[in-house]
Amino acid sequence: MLSRSVRAWGRVFPQRCNRIHFLRCVSSAAPLHSMVLDLAGKLEQPKFSVSPHDIRILSKPTQFYVTLIDMIRRAQTRIFISSLYLGSSESELISALTEALLKKPELEVHMLFDLNRSTRPGSLSTAKLLVPLINQFPERVHVSFFRSPNLRGLLAKLVPPRFNEGWGTWHAKIYGVDNEVMISGANLNQSYFTDRQDRYIHFTEQHNLSQYCFDFIQTVSGFSFKLLPPESGAFLGPHSTRENEYTITWPTPEIHPHDIHSTAELALNALQNTYRQKRTDIHPDKVIMFPLIQAGQFNIRDEERTLTMLFEHLDTLPKTNRPLLDLTSGYFGLYKEYQDLILRSSIECRIVASSPRANGFYGSRGVSGRIPEGYTLLEQRFMSAVQRAGRESGVQLNEWEREGWTYHAKGIWLSSGEGASPLLTLFGSTNLNSRSAHIDTELSFLMLAPDTFAAEALRRQLGDEIGNLRAHSKDWKGAQRKVRLGTKALVALVGGML
Repeated sequence: MLSRSVRAWGRVFPQRCNRIHFLRCVSSAAPLHSMVLDLAGKLEQPKFSVSPHDIRILSKPTQFYVTLIDMIRRAQTRIFISSLYLGSSESELISALTEALLKKPELEVHMLFDLNRSTRPGSLSTAKLLVPLINQFPERVHVSFFRSPNLRGLLAKLVPPRFNEGWGTWHAKIYGVDNEVMISGANLNQSYFTDRQDRYIHFTEQHNLSQYCFDFIQTVSGFSFKLLPPESGAFLGPHSTRENEYTITWPTPEIHPHDIHSTAELALNALQNTYRQKRTDIHPDKVIMFPLIQAGQFNIRDEERTLTMLFEHLDTLPKTNRPLLDLTSGYFGLYKEYQDLILRSSIECRIVASSPRANGFYGSRGVSGRIPEGYTLLEQRFMSAVQRAGRESGVQLNEWEREGWTYHAKGIWLSSGEGASPLLTLFGSTNLNSRSAHIDTELSFLMLAPDTFAAEALRRQLGDEIGNLRAHSKDWKGAQRKVRLGTKALVALVGGML
C-alpha cells in the first residue's frame, strides 16, 4: 500500500518506493504529464529523483568550461571525469587539478578516457599530459584507458592510429566532483570550450546521481588499461607496454583485453541491477531521471529499448493529442531502428543536423575530409525514406550552421505540442547513430519533468535550449549537394559507421 502520508496532490510528501511500486508511486506522488506518465512506470532502468532547483542547463561552451574549472577548484574529496580524450592545449585544466590536489590532501582524482585516442603519436597526447600528475600524486590520481575489443588480431597491428577509432571508442562524457556532476556530449578540448556547440546539464547537491556516475567510471576502469609513470615497478604482463614517457599496464592478465565482452557485460549489468534495487525518493515537484547505457558490443542496449518504448507509447496516444519530438545530432547517421521508429510513427518530428561546414571534419585532409559529404549521403537516404513512407508533412530536417563554429549537440526533447515547454529530454554522449548503437560505449539520461509550478522554470530552460539550437538552423540543402563516387564507396565500406 502507499504510505499514509500520501493525502493529496500538491502536498509535499516524500515517498520511498522500489521498482515494484514505482508506477503506483509516480501516479500518486509525481504529477507527470499524462503524455509520459505510463512510460515512466514501464521503464526498468535505475531511477533518480532530482529537485529542478538543483538543475542548470548551460547553453555556451564558455559556460561549460568556466563551470568545469570552478567545480574542480571547489572539490573536497573526489574529482571524477570521463571523456573521449584530453586536448593537447589544456594546461589550465591540468593546473586546476594540480592546485586542487595540493590544497586538499584528502582529494582524489579518477579519470577514464579512450586508449586509442589518448595514445596517438605526437608531442602532447592525453597520456603524456597526465603522467606528470600521476608522478606528483601517485596514490591520489588514477587514470584508466578503455580500449574497444572490436579491433583485434592482424587489423589491430595494421590500422593506423588516426583510424583505429573506427572500431569503437569510449564515448561517455561525465564531469563530476563530490556530490555534483555535469553531463554533456563535449570533450575536453579547446574548441569544445569556445566555438563547438554542445549540450551541458549541471546538477548540484546530488549524492545518489553523482555516486552512480562515479561507480559507472569505476566499473569500466575495472576492465581498462592503467596509466603509470615510465619507471613504474608494476609488473608488466603480456598486454602491457612501456613507452619513454609512460607505462600502460593491463590489470587482469588472466583476461585478454580483446576478450572482455562477458566481463564488461556482467559488470555493467551488475551496476544497473544494484541501482535498480535502490529505493527512490518520489516527490511531487521532482524530476525523474533514468541512466541509459548503450554498449552494443557488450549486449547492453538500454537506450535502444527505451526509445522503442517511447515511440510505441506515443503512438498509442489519441490522434487529437499528438506530441512534438525534437531530435538533434552533430553526426546525423540515424540508427536504422530509430529511422524506422520515426517513419512508422505519426507524431511530428523536427530534426536538426550539422551542415557540412559545421561538421568537425570539414576541411580535413585525406579520407577524413570526406566525412561531412558522407553524412550528406546518409541524410539524402533518410529523406528519401521519409518521402517513400509518406511522412513529408510530419518529418522536418534542418541543418545547423554558425559562422566560425562547429556542431556537436545531440539529444531529444518531447513537448505536448508546438509552443509548449518540453516535458522529457534525452541527453548525454549518444549521437543516436549506428556507431553509438553498435560500437561506441555511451551513457545518456532520460529526464522527465513534472507538470508543476516548481518545475516550470526548468521546462522553460529546456525550451530555450532547443530554441537556441534551432535559431542557428535553416532549411536542409542536402538534396542539392553532390556526393562523389569515392565518398559513396567509403560509406559502403564502413557500413554507415562514420
